[in-house]
Amino acid sequence: MNRVIVAAIAIALSSPALAQTANPSPATPAVTTPETPRPAEPAKGANSFTEAQATSRIEAKGFSNVSGLAKDKDGVWRGKAMKAGASHDVALDYQGNVFPN
Repeated sequence: MNRVIVAAIAIALSSPALAQTANPSPATPAVTTPETPRPAEPAKGANSFTEAQATSRIEAKGFSNVSGLAKDKDGVWRGKAMKAGASHDVALDYQGNVFPN
């Protein structure tokens, strides 16, 4: 009986009707890996980073004094930061990519 229930659950979970479409563009995966080419511009999409996490990611790329971070309409964190004595506009997309401007 337990095997029947387990099999029924497995079939139900593999149903295309239950498939979620969290990432509408497979060309831009949800997570950047060493094998994933960095996009030319910040990837649009639902960004789950908190402001503190966004600040930490930007600082990990050598920036300091991160300020004014706010999510734009595309889910990209944007703000200002310092690097090598110069002020830069910075962006962090949902994949964790940092883009200085």
